[in-house]
Amino acid sequence: MKKNYKELPVFKKANEILEITKAITDAIDEEDDIFNMREFMMSNALTMTSKIVGAEGGDLYSLRMENAVLIKLAACELKTQTNMLRIDNLTDGQYIQLLRDEVDNFKPLFIDWVKSFDPTDDVNDGWLYIMPPKDDNVGF
Repeated sequence: MKKNYKELPVFKKANEILEITKAITDAIDEEDDIFNMREFMMSNALTMTSKIVGAEGGDLYSLRMENAVLIKLAACELKTQTNMLRIDNLTDGQYIQLLRDEVDNFKPLFIDWVKSFDPTDDVNDGWLYIMPPKDDNVGF
C-alpha cells in the first residue's frame, strides 16, 4: 500500500521550503521587486510540492519521472533566485541562506524518493522521453 504523500520526507521538506519561501517573499517590498522575484519564487516552491503530489498520484514510471524533472528544475531555480535576492538586497541574508540550506537538505531526500520509483511499472507512450522503448515499435 502506498504511503500518504504527506508522510513522505521529501514532501515534508518541500513544504518547509514553501513556508520559508512564503515568509521571504512576503517581506520583499513590492516596489523594489522589479523582476517579480516574489511570484517566480513562489511558483517554484509551489511546483515542488504540487509535483510531488502529482507523482504520488500515479504509478507510471515515466509520469513520476516527468514530475521529478520539474521538481528538480524548480528547486535549482529557487536556489538560483536567492542570488538575485542577494544582489538586489531584497531581504536579509540570513533568510536567504536558510532557504539555500533547506534546498540543499531537500536534495538527498529527493534522490532517495526518485530511487523508489519502479521502472518496470510503465507503458511506452511513443515519446521516447524518459524510458527507452521496450520494443522496436516506437509508436511514430
